[in-house]
Amino acid sequence: MSSAADPLAALGSLPGVAETVDSVRKAVDRVYGHRIMRRRSAELTSEAALRAARGSAALSGADWALEEVRRRTDFGADPEARAVGAALRLTAEAGQLLSIWRQSPLRVLARLHLVASGSTADGDVVGRPRLAGEPVDEPLIEQPLPPADEVAGRLDGLSRLVIAGTAAPALVLSAVVHGELLALRPFASHNGLVARAAERIVLINSGLDPKAICPAEVGHAELGREAYLEAFAGYVSGTPEGVAQWIAHCGRAVELGVRETTAVCEALQRGAA
Repeated sequence: MSSAADPLAALGSLPGVAETVDSVRKAVDRVYGHRIMRRRSAELTSEAALRAARGSAALSGADWALEEVRRRTDFGADPEARAVGAALRLTAEAGQLLSIWRQSPLRVLARLHLVASGSTADGDVVGRPRLAGEPVDEPLIEQPLPPADEVAGRLDGLSRLVIAGTAAPALVLSAVVHGELLALRPFASHNGLVARAAERIVLINSGLDPKAICPAEVGHAELGREAYLEAFAGYVSGTPEGVAQWIAHCGRAVELGVRETTAVCEALQRGAA
């Protein structure tokens, strides 16, 4: 596939990106080679999903302790609880949408927004891109909001890119999907949560993390909201340096997710000894 037909291919040659991709692949391979993976991978997947939800919710303003997320059953009491509940639903749903993603990414995004919203209480804004003049509730992202017609065009371009496939590494594609959805904020609400869930789907579906045990959301939260927004501003700038900065940030987030799961593996191994 030529670089003209595959616009993401050139991103792999940005300064530092190849090194980031290689570092992430080695980190993922190491945790997949852990002896605990041979007999308790399902347990690791479940634990990683819980920690991913906690991390994504933290970036949306609900920074709860992991044990509180694990313990709670009521997620409708206040805005923070609703954000945590939405994040939990999204991590659970992401694995059910893998087969649909490459055929109809827009359908998946609509489903993710519906799941995050939790109901149709918000009327016909749920599960569809916003129209001109409709407000967006995403207070933590302060970049200028693209107009609705630009959103529609860029979503269509992103969809065609996913369907056509790319020679770009999975990390690059996942970072672009994540960054583009954050930049567009196509829905009336929950855009950050949806963007991170889409990143998760790409990392799993691409084969980089097929068992969903390397939660990038954990790393994004650990790196902190300020670093997240700074790296995102680089993506929005559209400069090669800015886009490379965002890809590097996403790569570091995956590596920190790997570190988290490695710690879980070690804990399980000590318990089994």
